Amino acid sequence: MSSISGGGRMLVVLAMPAVAIFTAFWLLPMARLALFAGTGPTGWNAYLAVLTHPQYLASLVSTILLSMAVTGATLIIGGITGVFLSRHDFRGRDLLVGMLTLPMAFPGVVVGFMVILMAGRQGLIGLIAQTIGAGKPVFAYSMGGLFLGYLYFSIPRVLLTIMAAAEKLDPALEEAARSLGASPARVIRDVLLPGLRPALIGAGALCFATSMGAFGTAFTLATRISVLPMTIYTEFTLFADMATAAALSLVLGVVTWAVLALARNATGAGVAAAA
Repeated sequence: MSSISGGGRMLVVLAMPAVAIFTAFWLLPMARLALFAGTGPTGWNAYLAVLTHPQYLASLVSTILLSMAVTGATLIIGGITGVFLSRHDFRGRDLLVGMLTLPMAFPGVVVGFMVILMAGRQGLIGLIAQTIGAGKPVFAYSMGGLFLGYLYFSIPRVLLTIMAAAEKLDPALEEAARSLGASPARVIRDVLLPGLRPALIGAGALCFATSMGAFGTAFTLATRISVLPMTIYTEFTLFADMATAAALSLVLGVVTWAVLALARNATGAGVAAAA
């Protein structure tokens, strides 16, 4: 009994730093945020306003739709590229992988600035289009520009995850399917995609969560963009409405947490924890 008691005390001592950090930097701030949302003029109706106020609801819906679109496009591009790079070894492969993952080193503001250089009023795309007489398209300050920035920012994360997962797949399974007469499309559907399913779900959840909460890129391109991080920033900086900002922040966190929880249930704790 004494050894068990001693082991239990040791476990408590070892767990105390983690519990203290969790309490100080997550539990207390989240509790404060949840309670603070009810201190505004509308009280606890601040949470209801997120779903009833046209501006807040439109911002929430556009953020979710944008994140879903970015996630889908990223999984397609990153998935195909990741499988190809994991299965083929050629001269310059490592350099190419390094270039494709370079955006991970850039903060969101730099990504937004790069989008402006490409699709802004003096952007390269507009200058080229103007040269060939196709007008001067400018979409850096719209949802299209934000989509491009988020896509650029997200592809490296999905690419590395898919490459790591694809390298662990047994090529003999695909060869066996082909020898039994399976078409390339059926090999992808019945062998490759099921093997990559945990990585795809985990990477997709990470991509969605990153797009939901990304601020730097949206702030750089925020001329005509209404996404939830920018709405939250506007509420507590321009309007000093801290309660509404707190309510919006909590809603943003709940939606993101729900997606990560679904990924955890679908793929297991390991993938969701990585996300």
